[in-house]
Amino acid sequence: MSRSEQTGSHILGRRPLAPEFDPIRFHPIPEGCSYRVAESYHGLRRSAGAPVNPNATSEETWELERYELNEGPAYSFEVGRRSFLSITGAGLLIATSDACSPSQSAAQGGPPGTVAARLHIGKEGAVTVFTSKVEVGQGSRTQITQAAAEELKVSVERIRLVMADSSVVPDDGGTAGSRTTPRTIPSVRKDAAAARAILIKLAAAKWGAEPKTLEVRDGAIADPSAGRAITYAELAQSADLTQAFGQPTAADVKLTSVKQWSVLGSSVGKRNSREVVTGSHLFPSDITRPNMLYGKVLRPASFGATLASIDLAVAQRMKGVTVVRDGNFAGCTAPTSRLAQQAVEALAATAKWNSPPHPSSKELFAYLKEHAVTEGKGRRRPRRRTKGSVESAMADAKRRLSASYEVAYVQHAPMEPRAAVAAWDHGRPTVWTGTQQPSRVQGQLAEAFRVPREKVRLIVPDTGGGFGGKHTGEVAVEAARLAKAAKRPVSLRWTRQEELTWAYFRPAGLIEVEAGLDEKNSITSWNFTNYNSGASAIESPYDIPNTQTRFFHCDSPLREGSYRALASTANCFARESFMDELAAMAGADPLAFRLAHLKDERLRAVLESAAERFRWPQRKRNRRRHTGIGLSCGIEKGSYVAACAEVEADRGKIKVVDIVQAFECGAIQNPANLRAQVEGCIIMGLGAALTEEIRFKNGRITNALFADYQVPRFRDVPNIDTVLLDRRDLPSVGGSETPIIAVAPAIGNAVFDATGVRLRAMPMRGDDLIEG
Repeated sequence: MSRSEQTGSHILGRRPLAPEFDPIRFHPIPEGCSYRVAESYHGLRRSAGAPVNPNATSEETWELERYELNEGPAYSFEVGRRSFLSITGAGLLIATSDACSPSQSAAQGGPPGTVAARLHIGKEGAVTVFTSKVEVGQGSRTQITQAAAEELKVSVERIRLVMADSSVVPDDGGTAGSRTTPRTIPSVRKDAAAARAILIKLAAAKWGAEPKTLEVRDGAIADPSAGRAITYAELAQSADLTQAFGQPTAADVKLTSVKQWSVLGSSVGKRNSREVVTGSHLFPSDITRPNMLYGKVLRPASFGATLASIDLAVAQRMKGVTVVRDGNFAGCTAPTSRLAQQAVEALAATAKWNSPPHPSSKELFAYLKEHAVTEGKGRRRPRRRTKGSVESAMADAKRRLSASYEVAYVQHAPMEPRAAVAAWDHGRPTVWTGTQQPSRVQGQLAEAFRVPREKVRLIVPDTGGGFGGKHTGEVAVEAARLAKAAKRPVSLRWTRQEELTWAYFRPAGLIEVEAGLDEKNSITSWNFTNYNSGASAIESPYDIPNTQTRFFHCDSPLREGSYRALASTANCFARESFMDELAAMAGADPLAFRLAHLKDERLRAVLESAAERFRWPQRKRNRRRHTGIGLSCGIEKGSYVAACAEVEADRGKIKVVDIVQAFECGAIQNPANLRAQVEGCIIMGLGAALTEEIRFKNGRITNALFADYQVPRFRDVPNIDTVLLDRRDLPSVGGSETPIIAVAPAIGNAVFDATGVRLRAMPMRGDDLIEG
């Protein structure tokens, strides 16, 4: 099979996401237009039966393990008498939520659904493009710029991209679920192509020429037959252009074919890389405003604790300090962050908390199974899908095997912890923060402070990492509450310890699997049950006649939510580990065993490509003592991945030596960026596979520093070889998440090959080899 050295993107889909890309077809429907008000977001238990966040768009609700969408507001602030009267006036107060209304934000140029809402052409010829998508290191700024440049037939240097400023951009939805390429890229291309068609039409009318005889060359319309040309800048001064851009974008706009791509499909470098490297780029934690103060927030003594009493006097006596107490919220502002911290420490010394009981991480998996929701409703109802008869097939099986797998809570651990700067102007808050869901955070601010949504401005600078962990707006709300009290702009930056403690976690999970083989060593029955971690990629891609998959929500002791590739990291780990166990029971080669059960040609292609580049047969014959090899594969978000790993594993130590990964996500839109995303997924996957685990006791995190929470170090990174399959005959699909799912099972299977010990828990520790 030929190997492409190129790179890709996402799925050209519809809104909502087409069911074929949802492995278990769970499409929960929002239940009502208001959510239960939680006492404090510090109460990390999710309220039983809490309805779906009505602010969530269809793309946000299709994946069940986005548990953060079930949460109530971060805080329920008290309403003073003056504020209450300003809200109610002299009439009857009817408390409602505007959360059922779609975002009204649109670019300054025009209403939603028009070219003017998407882009603006300046008199000097520069093109400004608007989107609510954010840049958190995954390359969306560059890729969206490429999309606009491709259809407008200009260089990327001519494009200025304005991202995630709620006062000027159209609402393209949040940056999550590998949806930027399948949803936003086509939308940007369509609007840019419509703009190009309008410009050609105007030039043709000006010259009395046929539009089809004209050509577009580097920001100008040319008439080759007459030897004349007119630039976008010249056409931009026409009132006819303004009127045309304000009309709804035509549905039948013709896009540039993949074969004709000149900008898309090429390795355009990151658009703001120079600023990032030189330090001139301002991340959310770098934002400053005139007359700005610094804030700190008092954190609870443990998860779920509520503030019983507190003495504010000592902190209030500190010069320059403003103290805020509003329900469970308490915090301080000061001219320096150190003084603000000292003031909060003074509050902490007097605070009394009511703390509920909590299990410890040692009791976690038994706790989850005991607290499974077996008769829930809505999003929390159990899910089950069956094909054939698992019970009868299992009874007829020649051999049967069962196993259980455990997946710990892990943190997203972005380089930049949560940060926000907030300022108020005549009752209107403006907040700069890092989030993957600008519209949702804008709504949370509006709800928290009881102001109309359109009066809240939310600005998201390019942010230092997200990985699914920055969907909620707690830091924005906290900064805005402090700024409102101080009557000055306030900067609030979470510490690493706060980030590792109070941000939500990737859900922990318990997965039980059972299967049966017939006399030909074919899998005839498959029973797969996931407790808590989620349903993404829960369906097996293998050809098995009798299957059952089940998913149960559990009452989690910790706050949970989205993560890179969500629960597919857990489900793929369990499935691919178990496939190796079945292959061993059948006495079959793991690669041959998988291929014998695979009809999906795209999954076969990546599996065969990875094995070929890895030299699977040769390494299998020639592996050294204490060295093992393993492989895995999977499908998620419409993209396909396979990984082969070589490890050195001895009693007490696991070291990954080599990883070869093949990845296919349709037509590749930026080769260099996709390669970087695949490599980033591999490194991130190493941490969850081998070292990362949140530990807790008595409602407190016990390893909330990088000294104790071990993300991969440089010394842990193996040799990485990436095979990227460019399928230009297929739509572009998700490229920033799926590559993570094959890492852990490939490593675990290699450990078994080296030691004969099967590690069924993530993270997989060398110490477990000694116990084994």
